[in-house]
Parts: sequence; structure tokens; C-alpha cells
Amino acid sequence: MVILGAAGDLTRRKLIPSLMHLLEDGLLHPATRIVGVGRSPMSDDGFRSDLRKALSPAENLWERFAPMLSWIAGDLAMPSTYQAIAEQLEIIEAAGSGDRGRLFYLAVPPSLYATAVTGLSTSGAAPWQDDPRDPRWARVIVEKPFGRSLETARALNRVIGDVLAEHQVYRIDHYLGKETVQNLMVFRFANSIFEPVWNRHHIHHVQITAAETLGVEHRAGYYEEAGVVRDMFQNHLLQLLTLTAMEPPVTSKADAVRDEKVKVLRAIRPISLADLGAYAVRGQYAAGEIEGKAVPAYADEEGVAAGSRTPTYAALRVMIDNWRWEGVPFFLRSGKRLARRDTEIAIQFRAPPHLMFPAGGEAIAPNVLTIQVQPDEGLSLSFEIKVPGTGMRMTEVRMDFSYAEAFGRSDHDAYETLLLDCMAGDPTLFNRADGTEAAWKVVDPIIEAWDAAPDRPPAYPAGSWGPPEADALIASCGAVWRK
Repeated sequence: MVILGAAGDLTRRKLIPSLMHLLEDGLLHPATRIVGVGRSPMSDDGFRSDLRKALSPAENLWERFAPMLSWIAGDLAMPSTYQAIAEQLEIIEAAGSGDRGRLFYLAVPPSLYATAVTGLSTSGAAPWQDDPRDPRWARVIVEKPFGRSLETARALNRVIGDVLAEHQVYRIDHYLGKETVQNLMVFRFANSIFEPVWNRHHIHHVQITAAETLGVEHRAGYYEEAGVVRDMFQNHLLQLLTLTAMEPPVTSKADAVRDEKVKVLRAIRPISLADLGAYAVRGQYAAGEIEGKAVPAYADEEGVAAGSRTPTYAALRVMIDNWRWEGVPFFLRSGKRLARRDTEIAIQFRAPPHLMFPAGGEAIAPNVLTIQVQPDEGLSLSFEIKVPGTGMRMTEVRMDFSYAEAFGRSDHDAYETLLLDCMAGDPTLFNRADGTEAAWKVVDPIIEAWDAAPDRPPAYPAGSWGPPEADALIASCGAVWRK
């Protein structure tokens, strides 16, 4: 495995810990070699020492893992660096035996993706391969954001497609490696009681939320360029939507699953500029309190441009124009400095067509199925029951399933699943070129309209659930946001 940009935060926080966990679980072959590439002029031992200080691993595990590591110093903008990578891989493989696979991870800024892929191909480190079953495979993992618009995503796909076959490219979205997200397909398609009600006849609306309490932190430079829609909607939230709304695939094979996800994206109703206000709301956090601590406004964060119009919150009403979902709104929202950290998919069912029980003037809560993605993975179903005693009184109760309670808490990260799938050649949880472009086609008009808007986004206090305009957006469909 070759990690380009290995001196960065992603390598220390996610990639190396995930690889160590795979080794600990017996899922990483002891002959594996991990080559870090970066500008720092350090030795193999220097690379190992830096990682050991940063991670403080268990001694017995580190003794097994450290010999796998080596370092190549080089500028990723220079062809000589890729030639050094190819030569180093030849030396490593000559010392081994049997078949080998080469996995390249682009932990680099998006501006270097095209350069890196071209350099790996030209040097022979990652040659074009027609046969996905070739035991001497070469695969490349590309991080998000994949482009910053439909036009740039198409251009990047063309560059990559000129030097690599599609089966060699793994566009990663770490949300898809989470247990609950993977379980969504099992929950839907392995349990016959849910499929008959998973449609417009029984579901009133769907809410998909990815809320953060954190602010922009040290990522102001990136966030000023991206904004919340590029950062969260084009990838994470639309991926959760496709898994929720897709038709049953013919098989569980990767292309069958990804075909159905792309069909959902293509069925999303385009949002015109004239109708934008009825479908999309933006916001930017003002000063407020998070967990009792005062926090500054986005405009006052270090690295944020004066008068910035970058949205830190967005809510969208998405309509899917197909047989199953016609007329059912999907509400997507994400933001920074919100009231709590929470990612969930909530399916709210329609109210009974006729309620024969006297409700005593109290509103009857709708049935809601909630898939909790983070921080505590699990599922919950709410329904009405009679309160014990004389008279007819009802109350809402919930049946909860918790992954931690059922299987014990796990410190394994989603990256472990995704890295292992890539090594095994299973692209089911990775985005295909057409899926990436279809997602950009959904959000591009919104981004362009907001970028051109002269006014700043409506403010919302840090620690709240977003601007009041978002409440009006969902209220127009007879619903309220979950809190």
C-alpha cells in the first residue's frame, strides 16, 4: 500500500490506525508493506518514529507493524517522485513471492488528484488493467471532494479514465463504511415486513440529518472554498438518500447495487432558480453557546474572509420523481455548531386514515422508524399503545436496537471496512463515475445560485437547530424537524 501525502492528518488519524487494527484482527497479510510518500526528507525510521509518537500503539502490535513501514521523500508535482515509487515497489516485490496487489491512497489535496493518477500511470506504478480479476492488481483510492462542480468532476473522471480502468478506481466516502449504513440494505431487503410499506402509500416524508456541534475549527481555508453543500450534501447525504430510496438490486454484486443508487439520483427533480426558495435554505452560524461554552460566529473564526457568504448550514427538500416515491419529500439538512452531534435517517409514516379512539384533544404522534448512524449506531421504531388503567388514553413508546448493546462497543473505524473491501476488490461501497456526476448534477444549481447571491446567509445562533427559514421549509409540507 502506497499512501501519497502520508505526512498528513488523515494518515495518522484514520489510515494507519485502521491498518493496525486489520493486522491485529488477522486481516492484513504479514507480508504487506506500507510506503509513505511526502515532501519531508526523513528516513524509514523517522517515519516509524513519528507515527509511534502520534499514536502510542501497544508494544506487541507495534513490533509486528513497524517493519511494514517505509518512506519515500519527494514532491508529488514531480515525475521523479513517481519513478521512485515504481522502483521501490519493484524492489519490495522482488524480495517477496507469489502474486501481489498494489493499493494507492491519494491522501492529498484535490488539486493534486489528476497529477498523482497520471504520475502513477506514466511511471508504471499503477498500469492500466483490463481484467479486474488479475491477481497482480493495481487500485487507486480517491478521497472526497471529487471535483467542486459537475464540470470539474467530469474533467477529473476523463483524466482518470484515460489512464485507469473504472474497476481500478475507488472513490471513497467513509459514511458508507459505517455499520448502520451497511445494515440499511440488510434491514430493507432481508426483512419482508418492511418492503410492503416502504413507498408513497405509507410514508409521509423522510428526514436525513447530519448535525455537528463543531465549528470550522482549523479547516477555514478548505471550508471557505467548499461550504456545507459541497462538504456534506454532494457525497454523504445523497449517498444516505440513495440507500434509503433505491429499488431492490437484482443481486448484491457491486454494479447491481450501484446501478440502483444511480437511478435514484437521476430521478431527483431538478431545482430551478425560480423555485429555489421553496426547496433550499442556507444559514451561517453566529456566536452562541455549545455545551455551556461561548463560541464565536463563523465570520469571526480564524482564516474566514471578511464578509464571508459561505453557508455553514443547509436544508433541502428533495423530490424523487418515480413510481415508489412520487409526492414524498426527502428533507436533507446538515450544519455546523448545531445543538447536538447526530446523524440519522428518520422515516415518518402517514397518520392512520381514520382514528376511532378519543384522543382527548392530544395530538397522536406519527410512527417513526429511525436509523441512527452516529454517534450511537442503532435503530428505533416508535408507535402508539394504550396507557394501563380505565379509560382510553394513548402514549408513544419506542422499540430500540443498539449495536453496542447487542454486539459490544467497537473501536473499529469505517475506514477499516473500506480499505479491506478495496484490497479484496469489492467496490460496492464506493462511488462510480456516473454516480459522482449524477450527485453533482443535483447540487450544482443550488451552489451556483447561492454563490451568485449578493446577500449573506441568514444567521442562526451556535447551539440552535439552524435558521427559522428551515423550519418554514419543512412546515410547508406539514412536518417539523426532529430535535
